[in-house]
Amino acid sequence: MGGEHVAGKDIAIDLGTSVIKIYMEGKGIVLNEPAVVAIDLIEDEIIAIGNEAYAMLGRTSERISVVQPLCHGVISDYDLIQYTIQTFLKKITDSRVFMPRVVVSVPCEMTEVQRRAVVDSISATGVRKICLIAEPIAAALGAGVNIEQPHGCLVVDIGGGTTDMAVISLSGIAISKTINIAGDVFDEAIIKYIRFKYHLLIGKRTAEDVKIAIGCVYPRTELVKHRIKGRNLITGLPQYADVTGDEMLECLLEPAMKITQEIQRILQSTPPELMGDILSDGIIVTGASAQIYGFDKLISRKTEIPVRIAENPATCVVEGAGKAIKFIDDMDKKEYGVLNPLSDAY
Repeated sequence: MGGEHVAGKDIAIDLGTSVIKIYMEGKGIVLNEPAVVAIDLIEDEIIAIGNEAYAMLGRTSERISVVQPLCHGVISDYDLIQYTIQTFLKKITDSRVFMPRVVVSVPCEMTEVQRRAVVDSISATGVRKICLIAEPIAAALGAGVNIEQPHGCLVVDIGGGTTDMAVISLSGIAISKTINIAGDVFDEAIIKYIRFKYHLLIGKRTAEDVKIAIGCVYPRTELVKHRIKGRNLITGLPQYADVTGDEMLECLLEPAMKITQEIQRILQSTPPELMGDILSDGIIVTGASAQIYGFDKLISRKTEIPVRIAENPATCVVEGAGKAIKFIDDMDKKEYGVLNPLSDAY
């Protein structure tokens, strides 16, 4: 990878609460790492980022703290996210003069202050131009939807910190909603349930492992089990428990139903013509948490509309943001009648 060649490449960033993904034009996804940072509290310095920091999660001493610089899709620590993006950009290129144009996906209900924080944190890394794209539009592009047509499409992106949903037509958003119920809330529900039922204390990593292995929001046809290890809250000693799919259903159904109810509300507010399009095409679900067993069945059952989970749900947003790079030129030209899914350029 020669420096001069890479310097001209534009990139797309999915600034996720749980995972940060970077897409490079002509190369595809070049980085996919947890959005976590490990800090030495005594020296007040960053000691690890991404995969290395995630490996320390729940296994640190009092001296080291592992934190997420993003909370519910919004920057909670400006300096940390700036350092993280800078480090990740250095990782994907050996060029010193790396000044790409960047498309960044953001939740659709972000305030101007929050959007400005995203732009400032990324522009501080020396990029040439930044364009923002709403997550549902990026997800739709990543799922292969032709967003430029006068045709309604409902996309639901269930990420780590937020669930973003929007009805899209003519490259724009007709109606949208962002809620703070997503992957992290599912993990917390598992931690609480295991604590209550088994008096067992488990960490976020273990909860996530259980969710991926046997998590479900709709009854399974076969019996599945997963062994978890933790600390018994009564004896203080290590202990394990075998958790079943039925127990996962019991603790994950409530947050899943809250997401489903928001989808129902957005459908109730959708204009009739667009509603007809959604009814015939179905709802598209993306995001890593969309992979939880039965999510499509639950949404379809409650809305009485067919539901399709995108082919690569976890990477849909960054791939769609990558496809949106071509729209930066349209923005520059400012041609009359150009349909533009990118919201703002900075």
